[in-house]
Amino acid sequence: QVQLAESGGGLVQAGDSLRLSCAASGGTASGYAMGWFRQAPGKEREFVAAITSSAGTTYYADSAKGRFTISRDNAKNAVYLQMNSLKPEDTAVYYCARHSGNIRSSASYTAAGKYSYWGQGTQVTVSS
Repeated sequence: QVQLAESGGGLVQAGDSLRLSCAASGGTASGYAMGWFRQAPGKEREFVAAITSSAGTTYYADSAKGRFTISRDNAKNAVYLQMNSLKPEDTAVYYCARHSGNIRSSASYTAAGKYSYWGQGTQVTVSS
């Protein structure tokens, strides 16, 4: 059973940066695509970024493009999300997830239902 643990969240001001980390244990993350999602109060969980198992391809939500960078270190079984130029609308609980491996198209990387394992989340709050 894979366990994912996020860290690195916090309270920052608009324009600041944060780096989220996700550590996998009890199983491997290296052979699977990994993703970051977020959920703001009163809103549905939404896709933020994803990275293929080899780190050869990355995907981003429009809201994240140009500001966020997803990366991974397969040797450490870890995935990261570097968030720059943060905005108040980025305030949410951020979750990392391991893909099921069932990939039919690029849309598979952005769909929460295609991910099998989820962390508990880390809170990111951006003040204006």
